[in-house]
Amino acid sequence: MKFIVWLIRVLVFVLLLVLALSNTQTATLNFLAGYTWSAPLILIGLAFFVVGLLAGLVSAVPAVFRLRLENGRLKRELRVAREAPVVVEQPPLPPLI
Repeated sequence: MKFIVWLIRVLVFVLLLVLALSNTQTATLNFLAGYTWSAPLILIGLAFFVVGLLAGLVSAVPAVFRLRLENGRLKRELRVAREAPVVVEQPPLPPLI
């Protein structure tokens, strides 16, 4: 199974490499205020991929931080629950007549 996974990874890498090497034409991006950027198309695609990756990571930071805080709180509650003595409650006795 690991062999198949690595084979798929290598195939995807080779396909992306061929795609990158076939897209070396120069493309121009026009930004606001007259700024332009001329670069190979694959470099522009890579730049936007990296910017999207960074934006996704930054947007995930608050959720990860919140989950870490909750995990710590739950570990403390579990530690307290394990240290607390166990009290077995007896059911009430039936009434005596």
